[in-house]
Amino acid sequence: MTSIEQSYPPRLYPKLAVLAVGLFAVATNGFMIAGILPSIAQTLGVHASDVSYSITWYSITVAIAAPVISILFPRMSRTTLMASGLVLVALGTLIAAVAPTLLVFTLGRVLAGLGGAALVPAATAAAAALAPVAQRGRAIAFVAVGFTASTAFGAPLGTAIAAAGGWRVPLFGLAGLAVIVAVAVALFVRGIPVGAPISVGRRFAILGNRRIVLTLFATLLAVAGFNIVYIFSSSVTAEATGGSGSLLAGLLLVFGVAGIAGNLLSGRLTDRYGNRRVSLVFFGLQVLVLLALPFLATSLVGTGILFAIWGIAANASLLPVQHRLIEIDPATSGVALSWYSTALYAGIALAPLVGAAALHIGGGELVPLFGAIASALGLLAFQLGWVRSPAAVTA
Repeated sequence: MTSIEQSYPPRLYPKLAVLAVGLFAVATNGFMIAGILPSIAQTLGVHASDVSYSITWYSITVAIAAPVISILFPRMSRTTLMASGLVLVALGTLIAAVAPTLLVFTLGRVLAGLGGAALVPAATAAAAALAPVAQRGRAIAFVAVGFTASTAFGAPLGTAIAAAGGWRVPLFGLAGLAVIVAVAVALFVRGIPVGAPISVGRRFAILGNRRIVLTLFATLLAVAGFNIVYIFSSSVTAEATGGSGSLLAGLLLVFGVAGIAGNLLSGRLTDRYGNRRVSLVFFGLQVLVLLALPFLATSLVGTGILFAIWGIAANASLLPVQHRLIEIDPATSGVALSWYSTALYAGIALAPLVGAAALHIGGGELVPLFGAIASALGLLAFQLGWVRSPAAVTA
């Protein structure tokens, strides 16, 4: 029997599992598009680069909408908010699936992004609120497995289904999954504590907290560092895979499966050793792995080993960041986590620009270096968030 099983009330597992599946649907919706860009472009009669802008629009929508939603609906039941978000994800995905033009496709993606902005911070805050205080890290990790599983299974499976039946088919499937999870949230994820209403001024005032801002900046850099390499993984691994899509899919599967283990491991370690130490280990490990990738670029086995380690490190590094945001001020953790979603998706939106620049300057070998630099800066920002200000020291 694991420590989670000993600590959690049995009724908590179904709720956390439903939230995890919800994050799986939202994350797969985001990651899968990159794998089916050529098919979408061919059908809509545009270039793949034109379709790729829908990823940017999706990310920007979530980044902006997450804090706005927290401001506009502070008293809304978390159950209602999450279920409504999933309905928007379903509608937006359905619109994208039947889109006759790129404009309609992009509008559908934006609507799905609004749904994700409502769901992701609310689900993370709900996991922390439902669990005992001493096990918050593991509860967040449990739910975040859904996000990690999207890279391990959701995106590869969606790409495979698209290859067999067309790109619209997996989008229809995701829309249906979002509807099912919305019903499950409405029926089973209830009784979530909601903090006292927070004024608009105070919602923005938390950005005056240096510790919160540095933690959010660490999030942006960490997510950008990961996505710089993940999005351009075909170029990074071209020598090792010989350009084989199936071998690349295998590497990404290794990354995703290892990431699930890293997520769960990070939750346990964060509860035991604290988010500062755990972030130092996993941020640092990601930097080392990305720096090592170019040196094993011709070895499929070596690259596979590094992808496994990278999967653990990349997915384990973000949980301590979320834990830290909740720890700084539990009373405003829901607001802080909405800003976390903003930082996360801002990092996703930034990554293609930086990765493309790296490719243009030095090719696939330079991409991991840019990712490592971003990750190292993220580590620095997170650790600086622990340094006490002169005023605090004087006090």
